[in-house]
Amino acid sequence: MTATPRPRFSARINLAAAPEHDGPFDDVPEHLLVTLQIWVRDTLTLRGSRMEDTARRICLRLRIPAFTDPRYNDAQYVRPLIQTTGIQLLDVVDEVLNARAANERETRALSQILDDGGSTYRVNDARDGLEERVTPAVRDAVRHAIDEAAAGHSAGSAADHLATAWQAAYGRNPDPVRAYSEAIKAVECAAHSVIQPNHGRATLGTMLGEIGNARQKFTSVISTPAGGDPIAPAEAMMRALWDGQTSRHGKQTGTVPETLDAARAGVHLAATLVQWFASGVVARS
Repeated sequence: MTATPRPRFSARINLAAAPEHDGPFDDVPEHLLVTLQIWVRDTLTLRGSRMEDTARRICLRLRIPAFTDPRYNDAQYVRPLIQTTGIQLLDVVDEVLNARAANERETRALSQILDDGGSTYRVNDARDGLEERVTPAVRDAVRHAIDEAAAGHSAGSAADHLATAWQAAYGRNPDPVRAYSEAIKAVECAAHSVIQPNHGRATLGTMLGEIGNARQKFTSVISTPAGGDPIAPAEAMMRALWDGQTSRHGKQTGTVPETLDAARAGVHLAATLVQWFASGVVARS
């Protein structure tokens, strides 16, 4: 359970109103700037020596020029990383994590910094990058769906696709089109053995057709009124996910990529469907 943020002392005794905007903060607000720069400096300093090789790779990846000084023969790469600000500083922090340059203590310290500073971003569960912060209950629900799919022998690679979709939707560099596409693949993998087990090239579209033609073959643990349609809730969610993919096919008019909001909604919809099929909520009669 996530604790409610503790109000400031001045607000608790009614000396001052709570700030109108006290987080989460996008970008790097002034109160986080120096703390994050110090974290980068300390993390890229190992037993008194600079981790220049790691810093050089990060500078090259982020197109950050090295620091040069005529008094020294070698270029310096850690120094310009420490001096970054704003979005570029977040990119640096993300790359430091991805390079596995931070040990467990340093990673925990970064998590605490981001939490205390009210950042929009958090260290991801793999500890190899940043992702946008979401409600823990929502994140846990998606994680549960991934775990359930991974444990189920009939869900194929649904867990991998759903994990990739989550990262593409909430990672430091979101990719809405990939997130939506991977969400659909996750559902296709999870539903395949239930809806069209003998169709080697089944898609969400062909599965919807199968449901439409033979809905009496499917049941659900969710109670429906007498004469009701137990597959209807899953069918409606599958239809919404399938029809909502705007970038699936090219045509004469311009292809419309999914928005980030649509991709995130698609990932959460897919997580529910994956969990339903992987756990047997929806099954064949």
